Amino acid sequence: MTPTLPAVPYSPAVEHRDADEDATIAEMVKVFTDMAHTVAAHEGHAHRAVHAKGHALLRGRFRVLDGLSPELAQGLFAAPGEFDALVRLSSPPAEQLPDTVSTPRAMAVKILDVPGARVEGGDELHSQDFLMVNGPAFNTPGIGGFLRSAKLLAATTERMPRTKQVISATLRGTEAALEAVGGQSASLKALGGEPQHHPLGETFFTQVPFRYGDYIAKFSWVPVSPALVALTGTKLESEPDTQRDAISAFFAAPGAVAEWELRVQLCRDLEKMPIEDASVVWPEDLSPYLPVGRLVVEAQSSWSTDAEATEDALAFAPWHALAAHQPLGNLNRARRVVMAASREFRSRFNRCPIHEPTSTAGTSDTLR
Repeated sequence: MTPTLPAVPYSPAVEHRDADEDATIAEMVKVFTDMAHTVAAHEGHAHRAVHAKGHALLRGRFRVLDGLSPELAQGLFAAPGEFDALVRLSSPPAEQLPDTVSTPRAMAVKILDVPGARVEGGDELHSQDFLMVNGPAFNTPGIGGFLRSAKLLAATTERMPRTKQVISATLRGTEAALEAVGGQSASLKALGGEPQHHPLGETFFTQVPFRYGDYIAKFSWVPVSPALVALTGTKLESEPDTQRDAISAFFAAPGAVAEWELRVQLCRDLEKMPIEDASVVWPEDLSPYLPVGRLVVEAQSSWSTDAEATEDALAFAPWHALAAHQPLGNLNRARRVVMAASREFRSRFNRCPIHEPTSTAGTSDTLR
């Protein structure tokens, strides 16, 4: 479908801060760092405050597509090019839950050695990171609802693991029934009702908007290689490490190739495609997702005994970005502060400085 409306030009005026935003973000910092403290005290190791359980850490190659239209040839995508990339697949909570508690899947990609002016408020100089989950919209409009959800999550962190598994199984059944009649619930999925599907067959979304050079957009990773497309909707057995095992088996196969297409959805109507309300799915009939790049990951060891040490030295964050791809909206503004506090605590507790690689050659054997 050819879009009929022009893309909305980016301007700082598209963002709107509530009067109590700073206070809400400060409270979020406390909630998430307290969760990180609880997990660290219980497990003897500090993990990420969200998406703590890693399932794979991979190296790949990202290519900007040739012949993009002027609307799409913005920022990182202004000219064709190829870059090394790191890929982390994970699940949301702050604790290392078994996969029998089935929560949404996440895919974080770090594109390395990206030239250009950096975003103000960022804290590294080399990468362009894209953090996505397998749903098009967030389960609350903004940081107020997110804070309420985080408080409920904090109250159960490192408690009742067996009860959580039973609840998760029940919620998965409810979600399956809902999807059978054409619906779905982001809240049920976040609480443990995520269908137990193969993560490599999922489509991932930023859910929140970003600057796209002269415009505004959301991003998505879409599986396009035949081997990944075949996994879409494939059910997995509910085992403690079912995602890690499934990903490892895929990339251990000789000649395995996984390819995702990076697509962008340009904002064309600020009322129907709001910046500050992340719970709204931007309508694709108004603005379809359009391809701008390809990520290729070939056969390799996706996880090993030193993966935890490798992960501790890495950080994936939306504010690791070019100025042309500045994160937008209240959730992104909160992520800059909360994720920085989480990284600082994780680095200090584990006595492991976090550093940004400038190529995959500097990473551990996990990625070789």
